[in-house]
Amino acid sequence: MSWSAEQYMKFEDERTRPARDLLDQIPNLPDGPLYDLGCGPGNSTELIHDRFPAYHLIGIDSDENMLTAARRRMAHTRFERGDLAQWAPPEPAVLFFANAVFQWLPDHLAVFDRLMEKLAPGGTIAVQMPDNLDEPTHAFMRELAEDPRFARFYANGSHRRSALPAPAVYLDRLAPKSIRIDVWHTIYYHRLANAEAIVEWVKGTGLRPYLDALPADARDAYLSAYLAHIRKAYPPLADGRVLLKFPRLFVVAVKR
Repeated sequence: MSWSAEQYMKFEDERTRPARDLLDQIPNLPDGPLYDLGCGPGNSTELIHDRFPAYHLIGIDSDENMLTAARRRMAHTRFERGDLAQWAPPEPAVLFFANAVFQWLPDHLAVFDRLMEKLAPGGTIAVQMPDNLDEPTHAFMRELAEDPRFARFYANGSHRRSALPAPAVYLDRLAPKSIRIDVWHTIYYHRLANAEAIVEWVKGTGLRPYLDALPADARDAYLSAYLAHIRKAYPPLADGRVLLKFPRLFVVAVKR
């Protein structure tokens, strides 16, 4: 699956707000390296640097397009390519920060276990993940993937993202290794210009694997049908804008 830093950053302020909210809940850290996991184009990395300027900070991402954008944005910060399903730091870290990446890993709880083992005592894992698969934006993606016009392109199921476990699962899994753990949901309501803006938003994230699975001559038909659904599901407000509801799950655990 390919990613576009330019498409992702069309809504930089809205996408960065959850990272700010997550960062606000991180306590003071002991000495050691910090990692921005799934750093993308560096918008979250920049926030971490501003909060912890004296620390050694490394960004990790699997996509070269994102890494190129991050290096351009923060020329004096180290960015490395890594697959988070297997990646581990060379030495104990004091922060693993992950803004909207682990929802793509079906077995991310096992990854959390591994990362907790790689934290220094008093270190923190701080994670934010979209929890929006039941929203119309994502329900319509699945619905159209079963449409006879497109279904043959989705036979292997690789486009589908797994639902997140319940909050209690994260608490039960991480609490034995933590001196403090917080799990919460926040629902953001983003006012966007119109239904087309919602489509542009999801083209940078959730819609990406659906579009990548289609040949070029089928994408326009898919997007046209998808936009028609979005227009019905997100009617205009009094000022003509539309309201995008976006639930997100947050997890912050401090290692004992």
